[in-house]
Amino acid sequence: MQIKKDDMVRVMAGKDRGKEGRVLRVLPRDGRIMVDGVAMAKKHTRSGARGRGGQQLQQGGIVDVEMMIDASNVQILCGACGQPTRVGHRMDGDQKVRICAKCETEL
Repeated sequence: MQIKKDDMVRVMAGKDRGKEGRVLRVLPRDGRIMVDGVAMAKKHTRSGARGRGGQQLQQGGIVDVEMMIDASNVQILCGACGQPTRVGHRMDGDQKVRICAKCETEL
C-alpha cells in the first residue's frame, strides 16, 4: 500500500468526494484507511461503568465516529504542488523513496 499514516489525502470518490484530511489509521491487508473528518457515522453509546464513589466514568449518548474507507478512493496530496497525485518510487542511494508523479518531489 502506498498510503501511510499521517499522509494528507483527498477523497476522489464516494459521498465525501472533495474532502481532504490526514490519514489516522491504515489496514494494508484489507486495503482500507481511516481519514480525519471523512466518512462520519453516528454511534450510540451507553453510559460507562461506575467508578469509586458511584460516579459515572463515561456519559452515554450519540457520538460521531470516523469509519474506514477504501484506499482506492483517495489520492495523496503533494506537499510541494498541492495537487492530488499518484505515487512514484525512486532509489535514493540504497533506500526506496516515494515521489510525486507530477512534480517529482519527495513525499
